[in-house]
Parts: sequence; structure tokens; C-alpha cells
Amino acid sequence: MNTVRTLDALRDRLSPSDRMPLVFLGHGTPMNAIEDNDYSRAWSELGRSLPRPAAILVVSAHWMSRGTTLVEVSAMPRTIHDFHGFPEALYARQYPAHGAPGLAREVATLLASHHGEEDDSWGLDHGAWTVLGFMYPQADVPVFQVSIDMSRGLDFQLEIGRTLSELRDRGVLILGSGNVVHNLRAVNWGADSKPHDFALEFDRRFADRLEHRDFAALADREGLGSLLHMAHPTVDHYLPALTIAGASDKGDDLAFMTDTIDLAAVSMRSFVFHAR
Repeated sequence: MNTVRTLDALRDRLSPSDRMPLVFLGHGTPMNAIEDNDYSRAWSELGRSLPRPAAILVVSAHWMSRGTTLVEVSAMPRTIHDFHGFPEALYARQYPAHGAPGLAREVATLLASHHGEEDDSWGLDHGAWTVLGFMYPQADVPVFQVSIDMSRGLDFQLEIGRTLSELRDRGVLILGSGNVVHNLRAVNWGADSKPHDFALEFDRRFADRLEHRDFAALADREGLGSLLHMAHPTVDHYLPALTIAGASDKGDDLAFMTDTIDLAAVSMRSFVFHAR
């Protein structure tokens, strides 16, 4: 099925909608899933404020692939507890949302030029369910994930976002989950931990470039230089933010939320693009 026919199939499957927002959430520590804090309250409020989606497509920092962009096509994606050493209450959490197999298969075809492939072995990792548990606590909206191809450059995720942007007009909420700054080697678990200078600098630079729609600068590894490596020893938590940026257009308004640095080296900055 070529791209034009895939777009036609997507339009047939889902009713036209007002253009859906785009969301990037800094998910931080898995403990946020079972805590009442500024982040979890913000996610709950966001879920109440958004138009109700027909389906949710999640790009999470915790599903990485190489050489392909995988699309989860399970009818009932499993809840993945992809972390270690946390309280039992966290492992007991389930997010029993249905998948969207038909839609997901069409998305895999839509991403054929980006080596899109179907996958039924993943599910919903903690980048997805920890935030969705607050946004849609009834787990009553179909959800599926798309992986990030770690073998490609930063600008590849901008391209993925542009390709997926068509879904916004069919009631699909595209949700990126990661962190604008994510350096676990520099984390300070103290209650009064002061943000590292590099974390503040990268977070501010990211916000400034995003506001100015200079997405090319956000994907310029050479231009970001050593600051990128300090903020992201690996870029898995950065790439979902680029996907969301790539899916936006000049008709969107940008709003920031929870723009704090947690644990000295994890930016909890989140943002939403709303169509005007």
C-alpha cells in the first residue's frame, strides 16, 4: 500500500476532527506514577483539558530500535514494568487500555519510508503508562506505541513527526514522553538538590529554540556541542521531544508546563502545541 492509499485508509477509518493538540511530557522517575505531586497533578489536569482523542499514539524514550521504526499492533498491549528496585506498589500498577491494531498497521505503512514495521511483542512501557494513568485513568482510549530508531540522526525524529502529523486531523493524540534533560549519572537524590548549571542551560536553550520554531537548531548535534552530551549522555529521552516538534506547524500555539529541574539533572519541562 503506497502512502497516498494509506492516507486514504486512515481518513476512512477515523472521522475528521478539529486538529488535535500535540503533547510532550517529561515523565521523570517512575515513582511519579504512584505519587501525588506537581507533575502527576499537571498530567491529570492536562487530560481533563484536552479534546477527547479517538486514539493515542505514544513515542516513548523507553522503546528503542535500530534500523527500523516499529509500531505496536497488539489488541491488548501489556503493561511493561521496565525498571528495577522500586516499591511493590509500582509493579502492581496495570494500564489495561486496548490497542488500535487496524490504525497501528496503517501507521506502520505510513512510515514505510522510515522503515516502519509492525510489532506485537512490546506493549506500553513506563514512558507511556505512568503519564496516561493520570491523563486517562479509566484506560478507555485506545493506545499504541511507535519506537525511536537509535541508528539515525536527530533530524530523523523531526521527519517522523512531520509524517505522523496527518493523524492530528483524525482525532489521534500524538504524545511524546521523555525528558528535555536526562543525565542519570549526574542525578542527586537529595530532597534539596540544586540543578546543575548544564541542566539549566540546556533546558533554557531548548525552550528558546522551540519558541522560535528553530527546530533545525534542536536537531543540530554539532551546533549543540558538548552541552548536548552533558544533558543527554544518550539521546533516547531527547528524541520524543523532536518528534512532537516535527509534527507541529505554524498554526500552533505553544504552551509550557512543569518547567522545573528534578534531581539536579532531569528536566521535567513539558509542552503542548494547540492548533489556533
